[in-house]
Amino acid sequence: QVQLVESGGGSVQPGGSLRLSCAVSGYTVSSACMAWFRQVIGKEREGVAFMNRDGGTSYADSVKGRFAISKDNAKNTLYLQMNSLKPEDGATYYCAARIGLPGCGSTVSFRSRGQGTQVTVSS
Repeated sequence: QVQLVESGGGSVQPGGSLRLSCAVSGYTVSSACMAWFRQVIGKEREGVAFMNRDGGTSYADSVKGRFAISKDNAKNTLYLQMNSLKPEDGATYYCAARIGLPGCGSTVSFRSRGQGTQVTVSS
């Protein structure tokens, strides 16, 4: 069974940085399409960053140039480095995995997801 556990959320001032981590068990991050999503209550979930099996990445326009997705295969962990944070980046962030299926990006489904970690950006 695939399990994903996020950590690293918290409260930060605008312009600050946070690094989220997602520890994965039951599957190897190097073999899956991995992603970070975020959601604010009352709004649709947004795909923030994606990394395919070959390490290729894609980002939502709202975070391009500020966020970076990465993974450590030895630790089987996915990361999201978030810089120049804005109040509108505040949300619950989830990591997700798409396993054994083709495609990787905002148009495909992710069946495995963590419980989320809260990010608050305010002064």
